[in-house]
Amino acid sequence: MIRKLTLTAIAAMALMAGGANAAGGGDTHIEDIAFSFEGPFGKYDQAQLQRGLKVFVEVCQSCHGLKYVPLRTLADPGGPGYTEDEVRAFAAENFEIYDPELDDWREAKPSDHFPAVTGEGMGPDLSLMAKARAGFHGPYGTGINQLFRGIGGAEYIASFLMGFTGEEDEVAGQYLYENTAFDGGWVSMAPQLDDGLIDYDDGHPNDAQNLAEDVAAFLMWTAEPKMMARKQAGFVAVTLLVLLSALLYLTNKKLWYPVKHGGKQAKL
Repeated sequence: MIRKLTLTAIAAMALMAGGANAAGGGDTHIEDIAFSFEGPFGKYDQAQLQRGLKVFVEVCQSCHGLKYVPLRTLADPGGPGYTEDEVRAFAAENFEIYDPELDDWREAKPSDHFPAVTGEGMGPDLSLMAKARAGFHGPYGTGINQLFRGIGGAEYIASFLMGFTGEEDEVAGQYLYENTAFDGGWVSMAPQLDDGLIDYDDGHPNDAQNLAEDVAAFLMWTAEPKMMARKQAGFVAVTLLVLLSALLYLTNKKLWYPVKHGGKQAKL
């Protein structure tokens, strides 16, 4: 039985590795970026999330939505760190929502979600992009590197935004752009980021690489807003399991010591 389970586990790991290699396409290049939220004790950088939101609003939202993300979560712990009043002002200033009850458009409120962007030529919703593009990395696709070094969805997004080579091709009347991070090598989205495209209020460097990393971190937060809480809960659970294991070991030693040494069984 144990042998059968072991062989099944090995086969499953082999299939995971094969799937990860197939998804990667073999020719793509994903840069390993040291994001602050990586690793078991990593945390989101609040200032980076705010910068990433600014990049999303000024660059990305014209073609991409975040329909699964409520605007009120911008004030949640572990997020960008805005106050409720700041969220209310941000929503009213940047978004309009169609209200069926009014049969008209109105300013967005914190209770609304980021608007979805639909229509011909619009890109996919980015709410879950960072989660969808996270892959298994490390020995046999086990995800060991992903746990400690990241190399997941945020790295993919940043690498994609910086992966344009400048080469263009026209296919069936549509322009395609070469991208080293995309599986097929060519995408219909043109390069979007340039040095100095966004002015940061905090004076952070605003070259294209930093813009890409900031918006990638923000999109990681939209996909995993409770990551920090889960890490904290996991740390507490592991600590309790370690203590429980130690107590069980000591109890076992105490109970079996008299038996192993020829004495009487210990009383509880």
